[in-house]
Parts: sequence; structure tokens; C-alpha cells
Amino acid sequence: MNSLLNVKIIRDVKVSAYPFTDYFTGFEKVKAVQQLFGKKTGEVLNNLKIEFFGRRGYMGVSNLDGHIMISAFYLNNGNLIDIYLDIIHELVHVKQFMDGKELFDRHYNYVDRPTEIEAFSHAVKEARNLGLTNERILNYLRTEWMNDEDLKRLAKALNVNSETLSS
Repeated sequence: MNSLLNVKIIRDVKVSAYPFTDYFTGFEKVKAVQQLFGKKTGEVLNNLKIEFFGRRGYMGVSNLDGHIMISAFYLNNGNLIDIYLDIIHELVHVKQFMDGKELFDRHYNYVDRPTEIEAFSHAVKEARNLGLTNERILNYLRTEWMNDEDLKRLAKALNVNSETLSS
């Protein structure tokens, strides 16, 4: 007990994590995922942990241990194709983490960060494989923390036509 505060705070907490494959099945058969992890795809996915959080948001990868963090709200209410593409995107970040890359290099803006461009590149390739239109891909890429100029820069880096965006 801290005598100054007159309270006790237990700080040795454990994050509740679940096996990826308890919530996401069949990804070991997805060519885009196999291209990331090769022969270790099944092993990586079987050992990957996911953590759900209760606030709004999307997904991300922990820079502490490489597990995927997912907004329960997004998983329950988001567009299924967007969720699928986001899983592909985040699995790229898992691979980057495994390779020792800096996921959140603050020297770059989000849309210019090499790790983001690589992850979005895989998601865009998969979106095209699914037959999504250019406009739908732009809609997928857009987030509320991006302005139109940011989106155009990201689209250009990904070879996605952004002419339909207002100038």
C-alpha cells in the first residue's frame, strides 16, 4: 500500500489474449497470407494472439510482442470485406514485427511510413484479386485521420487512381 496515496494499485496485469485461429479461420489457405509466411503460415497463425479492446477503432499490432489488437466494436459492426483486408494488412505488420522492423517510425507521416505502404500494398493487391473497384479501394483506404491530400499520396504510392477525389 502506498502510504502517500492511501490506496493499493496492483500493476502486474496480464493482457487477455486469444488464439488468432479461435476467431479467424481459413487464413492459412489465403494466398496473400501464405506469401507472407511461406511454409510457416500455419505455425505463425496458430501461435498468433489477438486482443480485443472495447473502444471504437480498427486494428493494430502491438509493438511490444507483435499480437493483433482489434476493436470489438469494429469486428461486430464493420464491413466484412474491410475487416478481411485489415486482417491481411495487420498480418503484414506481424511479419514486419517478426523481422525486427520499426512499425511506428515517427520520422514519417502515417501515409508515408514504409511499413504502412507495404501493409496497404498487400491489402490493395488482395482487394484487386477480390474484384473491388478502384472507388471501393479508395473507400477502404480512407480513414478519419486522413485528409484528401493524405489519401491521394497513399493512393499514388499504391498505384491506386485517386482522380475521383475532389481536388
